[in-house]
Amino acid sequence: MTVNEAYQQLKEDLVFLYDESEASNLANQAIEHITHLNRTERLIHKQLLLFPEQLELLNRLSLELKTGKPIQYIFNEAWFGGLAFFVDEHVLIPRPETDELVELITATINPNSSVIDIGTGSGCIPISIKKKIPHTTVTAIDVSAKALEVAQKNAAKHEVNIELLHLNFLDEVSWQKFEKFDVIVSNPPYIKQAEITTMHKNVVEFEPHLALFVEDNDALIFYKKIAQFALHHLNKNGFVFVEINEALGKETLSLFEKNNLQASLIKDMQGKDRMIKAQLK
Repeated sequence: MTVNEAYQQLKEDLVFLYDESEASNLANQAIEHITHLNRTERLIHKQLLLFPEQLELLNRLSLELKTGKPIQYIFNEAWFGGLAFFVDEHVLIPRPETDELVELITATINPNSSVIDIGTGSGCIPISIKKKIPHTTVTAIDVSAKALEVAQKNAAKHEVNIELLHLNFLDEVSWQKFEKFDVIVSNPPYIKQAEITTMHKNVVEFEPHLALFVEDNDALIFYKKIAQFALHHLNKNGFVFVEINEALGKETLSLFEKNNLQASLIKDMQGKDRMIKAQLK
């Protein structure tokens, strides 16, 4: 089988599960992983024959991808902010809109800021901030011990020193161990349970529900807690940055304003309400 035939076969294997563009993108990533040739090199050498071990790897990847398993979990790697992060089923796959949140943060804050990331997952947010602004002091927390193991692995990989703490942020008693921060950041769970039916199989069946979903009757629970935390643990002139559910932008904005925070709603590159930046009034 040639490189081009392998690509076409894998793409055809995936179009039943993804649209043609996504199937093509996944097939390209898989073939590049198998052959170590980029797209241009594969066009030049499209009649190149695959070795038996490459064919075996192709079959394994095809079987996994056809289950809907995200390719990032198959390769244990996701790119974020120009950095490669280890990911597994215990953490969310970093998204481009979260990268936009980091860009907003690093363009706004003081280079000597103290930062806390609430619900850190893979650690992509705090590690990216620390890499971009080395003099920040960064703390990252998560309720999942397994997620913190992934974050620790990524911190070591990228050679950054961040404090990682295992605690349940929703338990206000846990806040007593903290002083004040210049920056509070979070990409918390914000998808309603009712939205599950509208989501792709590769998210619902493979990514951790603990990091994704909230109860329909209290969808803003994390933002309520973050706003309350800010009242006691945010320094004067400090900032709160959060990623939000695009369908609940106005409600989330109103919640922050009712908690004595001056807040602004910020759209992502797709024009969706995606971020809130806030300061104490």
